[in-house]
Amino acid sequence: MFGWRTKRHLVVVESDDWGTIRMPSREVYDEFLRRGVRVDHDSYCQYDNLATRHDLENLFEVLQAVKDKNGHPAVITANTLSANPVFDKIKESGFTQYYFEPFTETLNHDAAHAGVFGMWKAGMEAGVFHPQSHGREHLYVKKWLRTLREGDAITRMAFDLGTWGLTSNVDPSIRGYYMGAFDSGKDADIREFEGIIDDALRLFHDIFGYESRSFTPTTYTWSPKIEPCLVQHGVRYIQSTFQQKVPLDDDQTIRITYRGFQGTRTKAGLIRLFRNCFFEPSTKPNYDWVGDCLRRIEIAFKWHKAANICAHRLNFIGSIDPANTDRNLPLFRQLLQEIVRRWPDVEFVSSDQLGKIIEESNQHLWRL
Repeated sequence: MFGWRTKRHLVVVESDDWGTIRMPSREVYDEFLRRGVRVDHDSYCQYDNLATRHDLENLFEVLQAVKDKNGHPAVITANTLSANPVFDKIKESGFTQYYFEPFTETLNHDAAHAGVFGMWKAGMEAGVFHPQSHGREHLYVKKWLRTLREGDAITRMAFDLGTWGLTSNVDPSIRGYYMGAFDSGKDADIREFEGIIDDALRLFHDIFGYESRSFTPTTYTWSPKIEPCLVQHGVRYIQSTFQQKVPLDDDQTIRITYRGFQGTRTKAGLIRLFRNCFFEPSTKPNYDWVGDCLRRIEIAFKWHKAANICAHRLNFIGSIDPANTDRNLPLFRQLLQEIVRRWPDVEFVSSDQLGKIIEESNQHLWRL
C-alpha cells in the first residue's frame, strides 16, 4: 500500500485560524445584523473571533483532563496566522498599499484580548497548545485591495467594521471571497506569495522563538509552485485534506486534485499530513460529530494510519455567543475521553511531531 504506516495509535488535533480577526466583536456582529447583513447565516462569521482568556482557559482545562499512555495531555496544533491588516493605514493609502501588524499587536487593541498572548504561552508550556504556521494572514491581499478600490459596497462596509471574512452565505451579492491567501498560479503572483511566506515564517519565529516545521495553506488552496519557498524556509511537512485546490490563474480557474496517501512527499519534498477525522460542531450543530470522529479514528487505526482530527478555532470560541462553547466543549471532552478509553495506548502528538515520526520511520516515502 502507498503511504506511511504505523502500528502506533497516534492522534493529532489540527486547529486552523488562530491569530486572525474574522468577526472583530459582538458589537460588530450586531451592527452587521442591524444593517441587514445576515452574518448569522455563516458559522465562521457567527462565532469565530480572536480567543479571549476565558476561551483559552476553558479549552486548556479540557485538554489537560485527559492523558495518553505516556502521561501527556491532549495537544492542539494551533495553526496560526502571524499578522492582520492595519486598516487605518490601508485606508489612508487609498487602498493602494497594504500594511500589516503581528497578531500579538492586534490582541492589544481592545480590553477583551489584551494580555491574552500570555495564555498562549502558558498553554505552550503546559504542552496543550502548540502553534504552527498557517501563513501571514487569511487574506488574498491583491484581490481585496482591488475590490476596495473598485468601490464594492459590502466589501467596504466590512472593511470599515474591521474585517474581510464575509461570504455568499451571508449575502448573495458578495462577489469577493478573500480567505484564500494563495489563490493564484500566475508566476508574478507566486513571487508575491514567496514574499508573504517569508514574512509569515519570519514573524512566526520572532513571536514564538522557534521555526514552524509544518505549514497549512489557507482554504487548502495553493499552487505547487510555492512549495520550494516553504522548503527553503525550513518547512518539512504540509497539512491539508486529501483534496488540494490548485489555482491555475488569478482566482478564476481551480483544479481539484486528490493525494490520498498519508506520508507521501510532494515533488518539492514536503511530507503530506492528511486530515482524516473531523470535529466541527459549530458548522453543523445537530450532527453526531463525536460518533463520526470516533468511527473515522477507528478506520485510520485499522489501516495503520495516524488519526489527524480537523477542529477549527471557531468551535472553541464563546466571546460572540457563549452558547457555542457551552455546546462544543462538553462534546470535545467526551471525544477525548472516549479516545483514551477505547485506545489506552493512544499517543497525543502535534503535527510537526507526527511529521518527524514519519520522516524517521525509514519507510520509503513515495513522491506523488
